[in-house]
Amino acid sequence: MLLALNLLIKPFWILGIDRSVQNLVGDETYGLYFALFNFSLLLNILLDVGITSFNNRNIAQHNFLLKKHFSNIVGLKFLLAIVYAVFTLTAAAIIGYSKVQIHLLVFLIFNQFLISFTLYLRSNISALHLFKTDSIISVLDRSIMILICSVLLFTDYFRANFSIAWFVYAQTVAYLLTTIITFFIVLKKSGRISVRFNPKFYTVFLRKSYPYALLILLMGFYNRIDAVMLERLLPETVGREQAGIYAQAFRLLDAVSMFGVLVAGLLLPIFSKMLKQKDAVGTMVKLSFTLLMVPAIVVAVSSIFYDTEIMEVLYHSNTAHSSELLGILMTGFLGIATTYIFGTLLTANGSIKHLNLMALGGMVLNVSLNLVLIPKYLAFGSAYASLTTQILTGIAQAFLAMYIFKLKPDFRVILQFVLFAGAVIGLAFVSKYFGNWFYGYLFLLLASVLVAFALRLINLKALYKIILTR
Repeated sequence: MLLALNLLIKPFWILGIDRSVQNLVGDETYGLYFALFNFSLLLNILLDVGITSFNNRNIAQHNFLLKKHFSNIVGLKFLLAIVYAVFTLTAAAIIGYSKVQIHLLVFLIFNQFLISFTLYLRSNISALHLFKTDSIISVLDRSIMILICSVLLFTDYFRANFSIAWFVYAQTVAYLLTTIITFFIVLKKSGRISVRFNPKFYTVFLRKSYPYALLILLMGFYNRIDAVMLERLLPETVGREQAGIYAQAFRLLDAVSMFGVLVAGLLLPIFSKMLKQKDAVGTMVKLSFTLLMVPAIVVAVSSIFYDTEIMEVLYHSNTAHSSELLGILMTGFLGIATTYIFGTLLTANGSIKHLNLMALGGMVLNVSLNLVLIPKYLAFGSAYASLTTQILTGIAQAFLAMYIFKLKPDFRVILQFVLFAGAVIGLAFVSKYFGNWFYGYLFLLLASVLVAFALRLINLKALYKIILTR
């Protein structure tokens, strides 16, 4: 249910609404928004300081703590919102954002608070294994945004006067309504609470959660700093346009990454419970890795072979540049998919020190590569920096998990994936001989699924049974 709802709603939001906004306002204007949006994400860990990840794991193992923690954490979240806003606006002033940029950034900051607060509330719901409720909430904000933005984008009067600021305001309304609804759902599960400001609890809680905060901060930097550095390192007009071009390809990576986010969101409480009960995790790791890596390979190969066709269908300008970026960024999804499995397992185990060292290395690598490559290669520099970082950090987490949990490589599965990748590449070459690119692309996707079943890489029935037993 979680996957179905999100695969229905979120891609429509990204490819239908968000894409339409960029086509309407242009790459330069959207690039300004995209850079500001990513800037608001860089320090948003100050809103959470690891609370959500720690809370998900803790409540999954100790359900009775929900009421006590909920009463105290709500007050803490509001205090952290003030800290986040101050630091973000100060950083914006230091790097020289204009009044127009600051105006949009204020709303983006408020949006980040609402998102963070909703994610914390949802961590309680998923920790209680109320996955159906969490599934509906996970698409509620996007559903509301789709309704609002559809009126703004597809009504002649509003479309003629549309501005990027309206897009930000629509998000604010949707996030606010979602937060309110989710709050009352958690309140019903926890019972009546009184919001407390308890410094002693905050000290103890933050001491336990700050390693999670550091991890998210470091990973956030190497995942989101690309667009910010493009907009800041290059001359104003060029930087905004390059950020907009980068956003065209990154939007599709963001869309497919949602599948991984959803799987990881399910796996964190499941892994946590399995580890507490001292269950073997090898089977679940294998199944979940297969579930993500099969589509990751198909996405990467199809994006390389059909980059121009995909981008020309979606966008009105600069598609010659963004299409070349698409294959580079989508290949990085192989590393991202690996991270969603092994990074989640390590998080559930509390192996945060190891993850933080990995993430620090990833951040240093990504920033260094961007500093070197952006001035010379523009958006392509950021794309190659992202690809390198995602692949290397994914491999590092896989080896860490195998070392800590003493997981042995399954050479039969490795051979199956090598055969599958080779078959998909072969099918991609064959599909290019179709007279119509759409039919060729469809053939590639369907044939790849059949090959995955033939090689017995897809085993949804086994995964479903394991989830039902949790």
